[in-house]
Amino acid sequence: MAKLRFGILLLSVALMSMVVDKPAYQIFDVKGKKTTYDKMLKDISECQVVLFGESHNNPISHWLELQLTKDLFKMKKQDLVLGAEMFEADNQEALNKYLKGEIIEDTFRKQTRLWPNYETDYKPLVELAKNTNLKFVATNIPRKYASMVNKEGFEALNSLSADQKKFIAPLPIEYDPELDQYKKMLDMNMAGHASPNLPKAQAIKDATMANFIYTNVADGKLFLHFNGSYHSDFFEGIMWYLKRKNADMRILTITTVEQSDIGKLSQDYIMAADYVICVPDDMTKTY
Repeated sequence: MAKLRFGILLLSVALMSMVVDKPAYQIFDVKGKKTTYDKMLKDISECQVVLFGESHNNPISHWLELQLTKDLFKMKKQDLVLGAEMFEADNQEALNKYLKGEIIEDTFRKQTRLWPNYETDYKPLVELAKNTNLKFVATNIPRKYASMVNKEGFEALNSLSADQKKFIAPLPIEYDPELDQYKKMLDMNMAGHASPNLPKAQAIKDATMANFIYTNVADGKLFLHFNGSYHSDFFEGIMWYLKRKNADMRILTITTVEQSDIGKLSQDYIMAADYVICVPDDMTKTY
C-alpha cells in the first residue's frame, strides 16, 4: 500500500509539473519544425551575417539577443562584430567614443538619438560590447533622410551634400516595388492614406543597413545585426540588398512572432526566417 501511495504521489507531482510548465518561447526552423537554441547557435556560428529580427517591445527578443551575443563572444571573441538598426550612421563617432571610454555615458546620451527603450533593451548590448572591446556598427540611415524619402521619394536624396551621403547607401538606390514585404506595407497603409513613398522609405533603411553591414564584414568574422523583424522577414529587406552585393554571402535570419499557443507554428510564419522565435502573445511588453 505504501508503494502504491508513493507511486500515486510521484504521478501527481509529475502531472502538476506538466500543468504549471509555462515556456516563455519556442524556437522553430524554417519549415516550422520545433528546434533548439543550441542548434540555432551552431548554425549561426558558421555564418558571415546574422539578421536578428526582433519585436521592438518584446522582452524575450531582447533577452535572447543578449544571450546570443554572450554565447557568440565565447566562441568568436574579437571575430564577432555587432550592428543595429537602433543606431543611426551619423551617431557612429559618439558610439565609438563611448565604447572606447573617451566620453561618459551622459555625454553619449546627449550626442546620440537613442530610442526610448534604450535603457532596458539596448543598453545591455552596448555595455557588453564596451566591456569586451567589440566593434559596434551604427547601421541605420539618419531618420531625417528617411523622412525625406517618405515625402519626396528617392530623388530627394540627390540634394544631400557629399558628407551627408556618407551616412546612406550609395546612390542611386536599387528598388524592387514587387517585393512582397514592400507591397504588403503599401497595402496595409494606403487605407490610412499613408504616403505611397512609404515602402521606399523602408527600402532606403534596408539598403543603408545592408551597406554598412557589407562594408564591415571581414573574412573570418561574424556580423550579428539587430533589426526589426520586418526588415528581414521572408528573406527580403536587408537580406535582399546584401545578396545584390554578394550572392554567395552566408546569411542566417531570425524572426520573432507572437501566438496564443506556441506549441505549433502558424502557417503564416512558415518560411518567414531560418529560425522563428515564437513567444506567447500575452508576454509582458517593454513599452
